[in-house]
Amino acid sequence: MTKQTVLVVDDERDIRELLSITLGRMDLHVDAAANVSDAKKMLAEVRYDLCFTDMRLPDGTGQELIELIARDHPETPVAMITAYGNVEAAVDALKAGAFDFVSKPVDIHMLRRLVQTALRVGQPAEPNDEEAPESRLVGESQALKEVRARIAKVARSQAPIYISGESGVGKELVARSIHELGPRAAGPFVPVNCGAIPSELMESEFFGHQKGSFTGAHADKEGLFQTANGGTLFLDEVAELPLHMQVKLLRVIQEKAVRPIGGRGEVPVDVRILSATHKDLARLTQTGQFRQDLYYRINVIELRVPPLRERSGDIPVLATHILRRLAEQASVPVPAVQPAALTALEDYDFPGNVRELENVLERAIALCEDGVIAPADLMLEPSGPGAGEDDEDDPLEEDDALPGATGAVGLDDYISSIERDAIVKALKETRYNKTAAAKKLGITFRALRYKLKKLGID
Repeated sequence: MTKQTVLVVDDERDIRELLSITLGRMDLHVDAAANVSDAKKMLAEVRYDLCFTDMRLPDGTGQELIELIARDHPETPVAMITAYGNVEAAVDALKAGAFDFVSKPVDIHMLRRLVQTALRVGQPAEPNDEEAPESRLVGESQALKEVRARIAKVARSQAPIYISGESGVGKELVARSIHELGPRAAGPFVPVNCGAIPSELMESEFFGHQKGSFTGAHADKEGLFQTANGGTLFLDEVAELPLHMQVKLLRVIQEKAVRPIGGRGEVPVDVRILSATHKDLARLTQTGQFRQDLYYRINVIELRVPPLRERSGDIPVLATHILRRLAEQASVPVPAVQPAALTALEDYDFPGNVRELENVLERAIALCEDGVIAPADLMLEPSGPGAGEDDEDDPLEEDDALPGATGAVGLDDYISSIERDAIVKALKETRYNKTAAAKKLGITFRALRYKLKKLGID
């Protein structure tokens, strides 16, 4: 079998020799160049499986080489060699198309892991009987096609990705697709809801702890970073991280190492960071609620997931896909959907996006008769300007108003009022701890978060 070939570009002889020896022991063929000019000639003559380039070179910059390789040799992953602590250069390299970066002095163990991951980029994917990751993003709208294309492109890199979008659009599904289409697919995918971890437990959850490091630490525990080692850590609702954890997270991303609570030394971790939130992270940085340096570090590449209302043409195929899955889970025949019901779905704004569509269809399966979903089974709330006004068929006229109501009121408004009172009471009793409030109400944290947004509770 022909050896895989690596190009090393650095004007320091010691670095070239160190990389050549290390990579040679990994059974790789190594070519070395001391400047941009020689590197360009070699790239024109040989197809390389991987390239390392220093940031500063006698006749140019590593950035110049990264841009050239990204344009003319996109199949070749390239890693930037940066000075210790030069985060700005590393971020610029990732934005230009670099696969990853390594800091001087070069850590041999980290270098080997980077090489092993990078060399998997160009290898054909192994046959898999399971559903392809991109096929889980159901729909053929132009907006969704652009998302799929973007996922396929960013999956090859190790750059941190910030997935933006409203609640319920499927940000975790996008994150899983990036992981499964990339070179880390064989490693773990660890999703974590940053808003669901109590502040006092965050450091232990993320970085782990040593036995006896605090009261209740009866044994050593690995943190989420160690659990995700070799794979991907997905930080959902990253805007919920308190400022003290933002500082610690920034350092871990930069140093690629964690220090467990009570530990004497740092533990290297090889993790790709994907993050997401439905909030406007840029605005939060302006108001000081989110650190600007962390924002720029996790937002090397932004991937926006469009809301369902921007791809309403996908609703029929999405509804079919969801109904099949729900019917299979409930062990019932897949229900038919009346044309009028389908039209109602397409005309609805879906403020809760795909998650709300799933909830609507799950309810419709339970309410429909003879295996046919009618418009009434959907129980869609009025949406848009003037919704619900001048409705001659409103079943609750003024004379039928519920006890305690003033004037005509809908059943949904009455129920929402009860829900609002119950949620506000639970929040006050738990001192506005959302996790504790959700437990008190007997619902999931995600359900509470959805209710807070839907009912306009700040």
